[in-house]
Amino acid sequence: MTSEGEGTLGEALDGGMVNAGAVFRRGSLVERPAPPTARALHAHLRALKEHGFDAAPTPVQLTQDGRERLTYIPGDVALPPFPRWVMTETALRSVGSLLRRLHDVSVTISVDTLAAWPQDLADPEGGTMLCHNDVCPENVVFHDGRATALIDFDLAAPGRPLWDVAMTARYWVPMLDPESAAALHPAGLDVPRRLRLLADSYGLSPQQRAELPRVIEQATASCRAFVADRVADGDPVYTQVLSERGGWQRWDRVQEWLVAHREVFMATLTD
Repeated sequence: MTSEGEGTLGEALDGGMVNAGAVFRRGSLVERPAPPTARALHAHLRALKEHGFDAAPTPVQLTQDGRERLTYIPGDVALPPFPRWVMTETALRSVGSLLRRLHDVSVTISVDTLAAWPQDLADPEGGTMLCHNDVCPENVVFHDGRATALIDFDLAAPGRPLWDVAMTARYWVPMLDPESAAALHPAGLDVPRRLRLLADSYGLSPQQRAELPRVIEQATASCRAFVADRVADGDPVYTQVLSERGGWQRWDRVQEWLVAHREVFMATLTD
Protein backbone atom coordinates (compact mmCIF):
# COMPACT_ATOMS: atom_id res chain seq x y z
CA MET A 1 0.00 0.00 0.00
CA THR A 2 1.08 3.59 -0.52
CA SER A 3 0.95 6.38 2.01
CA GLU A 4 -1.83 8.93 1.81
CA GLY A 5 -1.22 11.25 4.76
CA GLU A 6 -1.03 11.56 8.51
CA GLY A 7 -4.02 11.29 10.84
CA THR A 8 -4.72 10.58 14.48
CA LEU A 9 -4.34 6.87 13.84
CA GLY A 10 -1.06 7.33 11.98
CA GLU A 11 -0.14 7.43 8.31
CA ALA A 12 -3.05 6.25 6.16
CA LEU A 13 -2.08 3.57 3.62
CA ASP A 14 -3.89 3.74 0.31
CA GLY A 15 -5.07 0.66 -1.56
CA GLY A 16 -7.33 -2.33 -1.22
CA MET A 17 -11.10 -2.53 -1.48
CA VAL A 18 -12.49 -4.20 1.62
CA ASN A 19 -10.30 -2.26 4.08
CA ALA A 20 -9.98 0.99 2.11
CA GLY A 21 -9.42 3.90 4.49
CA ALA A 22 -8.99 1.66 7.53
CA VAL A 23 -5.28 0.74 7.32
CA PHE A 24 -2.66 2.90 9.02
CA ARG A 25 1.08 2.84 9.55
CA ARG A 26 2.54 3.75 12.91
CA GLY A 27 6.29 3.72 12.56
CA SER A 28 7.37 0.11 12.11
CA LEU A 29 3.83 -1.25 12.52
CA VAL A 30 0.67 -1.44 10.43
CA GLU A 31 -2.72 -1.38 12.13
CA ARG A 32 -5.74 -2.67 10.24
CA PRO A 33 -9.09 -4.44 10.79
CA ALA A 34 -8.45 -7.99 11.95
CA PRO A 35 -10.00 -10.78 9.85
CA PRO A 36 -12.27 -13.30 11.62
CA THR A 37 -9.49 -15.89 11.35
CA ALA A 38 -6.86 -13.59 12.87
CA ARG A 39 -5.74 -15.92 15.66
CA ALA A 40 -5.23 -18.90 13.37
CA LEU A 41 -3.76 -16.70 10.65
CA HIS A 42 -1.31 -15.06 13.05
CA ALA A 43 -0.15 -18.47 14.18
CA HIS A 44 0.43 -19.42 10.55
CA LEU A 45 2.35 -16.22 9.79
CA ARG A 46 4.57 -16.80 12.81
CA ALA A 47 5.17 -20.37 11.68
CA LEU A 48 6.15 -19.12 8.22
CA LYS A 49 8.82 -16.94 9.79
CA GLU A 50 10.01 -19.71 12.10
CA HIS A 51 10.41 -21.98 9.07
CA GLY A 52 12.47 -19.43 7.16
CA PHE A 53 9.96 -17.44 5.11
CA ASP A 54 10.68 -13.81 6.00
CA ALA A 55 8.69 -12.23 3.15
CA ALA A 56 5.40 -11.68 5.02
CA PRO A 57 4.31 -9.41 7.87
CA THR A 58 4.91 -10.62 11.41
CA PRO A 59 1.88 -10.39 13.74
CA VAL A 60 2.44 -8.26 16.81
CA GLN A 61 -0.89 -7.80 18.56
CA LEU A 62 -4.67 -8.12 18.39
CA THR A 63 -6.46 -5.15 19.93
CA GLN A 64 -9.65 -5.21 21.95
CA ASP A 65 -11.46 -3.16 19.32
CA GLY A 66 -11.04 -5.80 16.62
CA ARG A 67 -7.89 -4.57 14.93
CA GLU A 68 -4.51 -6.18 14.35
CA ARG A 69 -0.96 -4.88 14.40
CA LEU A 70 1.70 -6.34 12.15
CA THR A 71 5.19 -5.34 11.10
CA TYR A 72 5.35 -2.84 8.25
CA ILE A 73 7.21 -4.02 5.15
CA PRO A 74 8.75 -1.09 3.25
CA GLY A 75 8.81 -1.06 -0.53
CA ASP A 76 6.74 -0.29 -3.60
CA VAL A 77 3.18 -1.53 -4.10
CA ALA A 78 1.37 -0.93 -7.40
CA LEU A 79 -2.22 0.28 -7.50
CA PRO A 80 -4.57 0.19 -10.50
CA PRO A 81 -4.28 1.21 -13.25
CA PHE A 82 -1.04 -0.73 -13.02
CA PRO A 83 2.18 1.00 -14.13
CA ARG A 84 4.43 -0.69 -16.64
CA TRP A 85 7.20 -1.29 -14.09
CA VAL A 86 5.08 -3.82 -12.20
CA MET A 87 4.17 -5.71 -15.38
CA THR A 88 7.70 -6.30 -16.67
CA GLU A 89 8.85 -9.86 -17.28
CA THR A 90 11.39 -9.45 -14.47
CA ALA A 91 8.61 -8.52 -12.08
CA LEU A 92 6.50 -11.46 -13.24
CA ARG A 93 9.32 -13.96 -12.75
CA SER A 94 9.98 -12.61 -9.28
CA VAL A 95 6.31 -13.06 -8.34
CA GLY A 96 6.42 -16.69 -9.47
CA SER A 97 9.60 -17.33 -7.49
CA LEU A 98 8.21 -15.63 -4.39
CA LEU A 99 5.00 -17.65 -4.55
CA ARG A 100 7.03 -20.87 -4.82
CA ARG A 101 9.08 -19.86 -1.77
CA LEU A 102 5.85 -19.31 0.15
CA HIS A 103 4.44 -22.67 -0.89
CA ASP A 104 7.63 -24.59 -0.15
CA VAL A 105 7.35 -23.42 3.45
CA SER A 106 3.55 -23.46 3.74
CA VAL A 107 3.35 -27.11 2.74
CA THR A 108 5.37 -28.00 5.85
CA ILE A 109 3.00 -26.17 8.22
CA SER A 110 -0.12 -27.91 9.51
CA VAL A 111 -3.36 -26.06 8.77
CA ASP A 112 -5.62 -25.27 11.73
CA THR A 113 -8.64 -27.41 10.84
CA LEU A 114 -10.77 -25.78 13.54
CA ALA A 115 -10.48 -22.30 12.03
CA ALA A 116 -13.37 -21.04 9.90
CA TRP A 117 -11.18 -20.12 6.93
CA PRO A 118 -12.98 -17.84 4.44
CA GLN A 119 -14.49 -19.65 1.48
CA ASP A 120 -14.81 -16.52 -0.70
CA LEU A 121 -11.88 -17.37 -2.98
CA ALA A 122 -10.97 -20.75 -1.52
CA ASP A 123 -10.13 -23.76 -3.67
CA PRO A 124 -13.44 -25.64 -4.13
CA GLU A 125 -11.50 -28.90 -4.10
CA GLY A 126 -9.85 -28.06 -0.80
CA GLY A 127 -6.35 -29.02 0.17
CA THR A 128 -3.86 -29.44 3.00
CA MET A 129 -1.82 -26.27 2.41
CA LEU A 130 -2.87 -22.74 3.33
CA CYS A 131 -3.09 -20.74 0.08
CA HIS A 132 -2.86 -16.94 -0.01
CA ASN A 133 -5.65 -16.74 -2.64
CA ASP A 134 -5.18 -13.04 -3.38
CA VAL A 135 -1.69 -12.48 -4.81
CA CYS A 136 -2.72 -9.42 -6.80
CA PRO A 137 -0.38 -6.46 -7.48
CA GLU A 138 -1.85 -4.56 -4.54
CA ASN A 139 -0.66 -7.33 -2.20
CA VAL A 140 2.93 -7.70 -3.40
CA VAL A 141 5.77 -5.48 -2.14
CA PHE A 142 8.59 -4.68 -4.58
CA HIS A 143 12.16 -3.45 -4.31
CA ASP A 144 14.04 -2.40 -7.44
CA GLY A 145 11.43 -3.97 -9.69
CA ARG A 146 11.40 -7.38 -7.99
CA ALA A 147 8.80 -8.91 -5.68
CA THR A 148 10.15 -9.20 -2.15
CA ALA A 149 7.13 -9.76 0.11
CA LEU A 150 3.45 -10.70 0.26
CA ILE A 151 0.89 -8.89 2.38
CA ASP A 152 -2.84 -9.16 3.19
CA PHE A 153 -3.47 -12.85 3.92
CA ASP A 154 -7.12 -12.16 4.88
CA LEU A 155 -8.52 -14.54 2.25
CA ALA A 156 -6.09 -17.37 2.99
CA ALA A 157 -7.68 -20.82 3.08
CA PRO A 158 -6.69 -24.46 2.54
CA GLY A 159 -6.26 -25.48 -1.08
CA ARG A 160 -4.00 -26.87 -3.77
CA PRO A 161 -0.77 -25.04 -4.63
CA LEU A 162 -1.95 -24.98 -8.25
CA TRP A 163 -5.05 -23.04 -7.19
CA ASP A 164 -2.86 -20.28 -5.77
CA VAL A 165 -0.85 -20.23 -9.02
CA ALA A 166 -4.07 -19.97 -11.04
CA MET A 167 -5.34 -17.10 -8.90
CA THR A 168 -1.97 -15.37 -9.27
CA ALA A 169 -2.00 -15.87 -13.04
CA ARG A 170 -5.38 -14.14 -13.27
CA TYR A 171 -3.87 -10.93 -11.93
CA TRP A 172 -0.30 -11.02 -13.22
CA VAL A 173 -0.44 -12.47 -16.73
CA PRO A 174 -3.26 -11.24 -16.75
CA MET A 175 -5.73 -13.94 -17.80
CA LEU A 176 -8.15 -11.44 -19.32
CA ASP A 177 -9.42 -10.76 -22.80
CA PRO A 178 -7.69 -7.75 -24.44
CA GLU A 179 -10.61 -5.37 -23.87
CA SER A 180 -10.81 -6.19 -20.16
CA ALA A 181 -7.04 -6.10 -19.68
CA ALA A 182 -6.78 -2.64 -21.31
CA ALA A 183 -8.77 -1.09 -18.47
CA LEU A 184 -6.06 -1.70 -15.85
CA HIS A 185 -2.92 -3.05 -17.52
CA PRO A 186 -0.31 -1.67 -19.92
CA ALA A 187 -0.85 -2.40 -23.60
CA GLY A 188 1.07 -5.04 -25.51
CA LEU A 189 1.35 -7.81 -22.89
CA ASP A 190 1.93 -11.23 -24.50
CA VAL A 191 -0.47 -13.41 -22.51
CA PRO A 192 0.71 -16.90 -23.60
CA ARG A 193 4.36 -15.96 -23.09
CA ARG A 194 3.68 -14.44 -19.70
CA LEU A 195 1.71 -17.50 -18.60
CA ARG A 196 4.70 -19.66 -19.55
CA LEU A 197 7.07 -17.33 -17.67
CA LEU A 198 4.96 -17.59 -14.52
CA ALA A 199 4.85 -21.39 -14.81
CA ASP A 200 8.61 -21.56 -15.37
CA SER A 201 9.53 -19.18 -12.54
CA TYR A 202 7.27 -21.05 -10.12
CA GLY A 203 8.52 -24.41 -11.33
CA LEU A 204 5.27 -26.14 -12.28
CA SER A 205 5.51 -29.86 -13.02
CA PRO A 206 4.38 -31.20 -16.44
CA GLN A 207 1.13 -32.44 -14.90
CA GLN A 208 0.45 -29.09 -13.24
CA ARG A 209 1.11 -27.27 -16.53
CA ALA A 210 -1.44 -29.44 -18.28
CA GLU A 211 -4.01 -28.72 -15.58
CA LEU A 212 -3.39 -24.99 -15.19
CA PRO A 213 -5.65 -23.57 -17.97
CA ARG A 214 -8.73 -25.33 -16.61
CA VAL A 215 -7.90 -24.38 -13.02
CA ILE A 216 -7.65 -20.74 -14.16
CA GLU A 217 -11.14 -21.08 -15.66
CA GLN A 218 -12.31 -22.54 -12.35
CA ALA A 219 -10.66 -19.71 -10.39
CA THR A 220 -12.26 -17.12 -12.67
CA ALA A 221 -15.69 -18.62 -11.98
CA SER A 222 -14.99 -18.42 -8.24
CA CYS A 223 -13.97 -14.78 -8.54
CA ARG A 224 -17.18 -14.03 -10.41
CA ALA A 225 -19.21 -15.72 -7.67
CA PHE A 226 -17.26 -13.71 -5.07
CA VAL A 227 -18.29 -10.45 -6.77
CA ALA A 228 -21.88 -11.66 -7.28
CA ASP A 229 -22.27 -12.44 -3.58
CA ARG A 230 -21.09 -8.98 -2.59
CA VAL A 231 -23.26 -7.22 -5.13
CA ALA A 232 -26.26 -9.26 -3.97
CA ASP A 233 -25.52 -8.13 -0.40
CA GLY A 234 -25.58 -4.51 -1.56
CA ASP A 235 -21.86 -3.86 -1.11
CA PRO A 236 -21.42 -0.36 -2.61
CA VAL A 237 -17.72 -0.83 -3.45
CA TYR A 238 -18.19 -4.00 -5.49
CA THR A 239 -21.38 -2.69 -7.07
CA GLN A 240 -19.54 0.39 -8.28
CA VAL A 241 -16.53 -1.56 -9.54
CA LEU A 242 -18.80 -3.98 -11.39
CA SER A 243 -20.51 -1.07 -13.12
CA GLU A 244 -17.26 0.75 -13.96
CA ARG A 245 -15.61 -2.36 -15.41
CA GLY A 246 -18.27 -3.50 -17.83
CA GLY A 247 -20.81 -5.33 -15.69
CA TRP A 248 -21.56 -9.01 -16.09
CA GLN A 249 -20.88 -8.74 -19.82
CA ARG A 250 -17.21 -8.36 -18.98
CA TRP A 251 -17.23 -11.52 -16.90
CA ASP A 252 -19.00 -13.38 -19.72
CA ARG A 253 -16.40 -12.13 -22.19
CA VAL A 254 -13.49 -13.17 -19.98
CA GLN A 255 -14.85 -16.67 -19.43
CA GLU A 256 -15.59 -17.17 -23.13
CA TRP A 257 -12.11 -15.91 -24.04
CA LEU A 258 -10.43 -18.31 -21.61
CA VAL A 259 -12.27 -21.30 -23.07
CA ALA A 260 -11.59 -20.20 -26.65
CA HIS A 261 -7.85 -19.92 -25.96
CA ARG A 262 -7.47 -22.97 -23.73
CA GLU A 263 -5.59 -24.98 -26.35
CA VAL A 264 -3.23 -22.08 -27.06
CA PHE A 265 -2.39 -21.79 -23.37
CA MET A 266 -1.97 -25.55 -23.07
CA ALA A 267 0.43 -25.66 -26.01
CA THR A 268 2.45 -22.76 -24.68
CA LEU A 269 2.74 -24.31 -21.23
CA THR A 270 3.66 -27.83 -22.36
CA ASP A 271 5.77 -27.17 -25.47
